[in-house]
Amino acid sequence: MNSHSTAACALAAAFAAALAVAATPASADDKADMEKCYGISKAGANDCASEGSNSCAGTTKSDFHASAWKLVKKGTCATTEVTLPDGKKRNGSLTPVKG
Repeated sequence: MNSHSTAACALAAAFAAALAVAATPASADDKADMEKCYGISKAGANDCASEGSNSCAGTTKSDFHASAWKLVKKGTCATTEVTLPDGKKRNGSLTPVKG
């Protein structure tokens, strides 16, 4: 191999390693810094739900469904504000939103 092809191979290997690191899923430690926040996810963007027809990720049919939750950084849920379809504002909740 000449020096150009050796350098190209080294660059390709470094690029592949960087992609592998970027594709690594979040660790358990990262998830420990997260909390479930109910009532803030847009339609189809929920992480899960506590009950009903949207018990799987991405299955909510309406914005800000009361029992659908999304993972957010710990300590930010109660200050996350959404505007409901009727124009009222509501903050996220650490428990399913009532009525």
